[in-house]
Amino acid sequence: MTDARLDLQRRDRLGMVEAVWGEHKTVDQIAAILPRFAAAGELALVTRVSPDKAAAVLERIPEVTVHEQAAALTLGTLPSTPKGAAEVAVLSGGSSDRRVVAEACLALRCHGVGVDPVMDVGVAGLHRLLNALPRLNSARVLIACAGMEGALPTVLAGLVPQPVIAVPVSVGYGVSAGGRAALDGMLASCAPGLVVVNIDNGYGAAMAALRMLRSAQAVRPRSS
Repeated sequence: MTDARLDLQRRDRLGMVEAVWGEHKTVDQIAAILPRFAAAGELALVTRVSPDKAAAVLERIPEVTVHEQAAALTLGTLPSTPKGAAEVAVLSGGSSDRRVVAEACLALRCHGVGVDPVMDVGVAGLHRLLNALPRLNSARVLIACAGMEGALPTVLAGLVPQPVIAVPVSVGYGVSAGGRAALDGMLASCAPGLVVVNIDNGYGAAMAALRMLRSAQAVRPRSS
């Protein structure tokens, strides 16, 4: 049994699927929560699940899908994404940011949003980012994940007109302080309009992007 109070009306209220934080929940708790989503006809997303915990949940509920790179679980069929160019591009400073990128991509896929992951374009080799700029033209929102000093979102937001959501990642040597240096740098950015979420919060960045997309659709003028 679990005392979790699921927000099964979140999709109707906000247009979002509730995500379950899995890192501090036991296998028993997760295994008790997932069938409640299924009974309500709702897609379940559990984030921050270790490989051992994921394997134990899968043994109890074989219908679960394990997303190893995102360290997440889903139960239910992910919606299909529209054909054509992805609405959101998710960039990483380096390959060590992969888990956060994968979490953001999965969270958007759970809402039927097309995503283009653009990996390893950190500013230590600025040419990599510059070469990727044409690929970003068709995206409506950009998410930039970076550790170390966290410069990628600032540089990106100075080059492109789309909304940029910055995600500090807990990657880097000692002074990086588990992502705090990247967070502080992003918060102090001189790039106008840069939006910053908390350390490693790929899910939060994805939901911010979703709000932007939905808001833009709501105010888009009707064609005559």
